[in-house]
Amino acid sequence: VQLQASGGGLVQAGDSLRLSCTNSGRTFVNNVMGWFRQAPGKEREFVAAIAWPGPITKYADSVKGRFTISRDTFNSIALRMNSLKPEDTAVYYCAARRSSMSIAARDYDSWGQGTLVTVSS
Repeated sequence: VQLQASGGGLVQAGDSLRLSCTNSGRTFVNNVMGWFRQAPGKEREFVAAIAWPGPITKYADSVKGRFTISRDTFNSIALRMNSLKPEDTAVYYCAARRSSMSIAARDYDSWGQGTLVTVSS
């Protein structure tokens, strides 16, 4: 599994961004794919995840109503981020696991390299 995240950038508060994550490696059934983020000096935190069949989605309270996770293709997902805030500034990582839905980073088997999102006030 080789996860590649893209779409980060520098935006202003209130703007939108769309992150993408694709598994470009060996294809297998990823039951769950998700996004985590890590701000400078802080621990990595859960953002959103999508599980299939279903699909089932879960969001952190801090992004609920602003972010939407979706599945683009069999092995790729997207994270649409609206109404961005300065506190959303972080490196965003996509991750995958084969089992059931989880919001714990330790449960994910594969990780992408991260894409930086910077939101200015």
